[in-house]
Amino acid sequence: MMNDIDKLKEISRNLRKDILRMLHAAGSGHTGGSLSAIDMLTALYFSRMRHSPTPGASGPRDRFILSKGHGAPALYAVLAQSGYFDKKHLMTLRKVKSILSGHPYSPSTPGVEVCTGSLGQGLSISNGIAMALKLNKSDERVFCMMGDGETQEGQVWEAAMTAAHYKLDNVTAFLDNNGLQIDGVVKDVMGIEPIGDKWRAFGWEVYEIDGHDFGQILDAVDKAGRTKGKPSLIWAHTVKGKGVSFMENKVAFHGKAPSREELDLAMAELDAA
Repeated sequence: MMNDIDKLKEISRNLRKDILRMLHAAGSGHTGGSLSAIDMLTALYFSRMRHSPTPGASGPRDRFILSKGHGAPALYAVLAQSGYFDKKHLMTLRKVKSILSGHPYSPSTPGVEVCTGSLGQGLSISNGIAMALKLNKSDERVFCMMGDGETQEGQVWEAAMTAAHYKLDNVTAFLDNNGLQIDGVVKDVMGIEPIGDKWRAFGWEVYEIDGHDFGQILDAVDKAGRTKGKPSLIWAHTVKGKGVSFMENKVAFHGKAPSREELDLAMAELDAA
């Protein structure tokens, strides 16, 4: 497990390049939300989550559920870097017979726990896994990442009640709060504030962080791991399209792949970072 923040920053910078390359090759997909989530995924997979790409590996295994399934390019980049499959597959994203579908599909993609993409379902799935782990008296943890627009779905709040009711302290949810969704600004489409007060009222411990600050991400994950008797929400303020100036805070890049010119500009910017 890695604690060197400079190393995590470098990994994340390179993963941003992988995300952009695969999206350009696909010609479609979700750029903005993949870039807003990648720092949190990097912190988890390369520093805090217990996992192995080796099937049947011994030792504890934490689970990650990408509820905002459209952010799949970020997850695929992390899984490839972790050794779950060869990085050459990244350039086949969304292609016929590729192991990498537009949304996570567990039957074909090593390292993907469950199929996601229909928004609002990931936390319910995470609860089920967490309850099974509790029954098995396991200390393994379940991490779930949701988008902010996703929390407009009613099922999220049913799952929030369930996790608190059953005292699922082995569930840690990330809220990727970049403020934008496919139809525009989240607060204009369907406001979700007050975020912290709502989740606390539903019985959750809430840790509010900058979702691009590795120190804050790692600290929040550790605090959530020490929280007993209730689930934890890591409320992460993020930037849609983070890392590429002309993509940042641009709703147009929610579901738009970079053109050749945009890819070249973005790569030059990331190389200079």
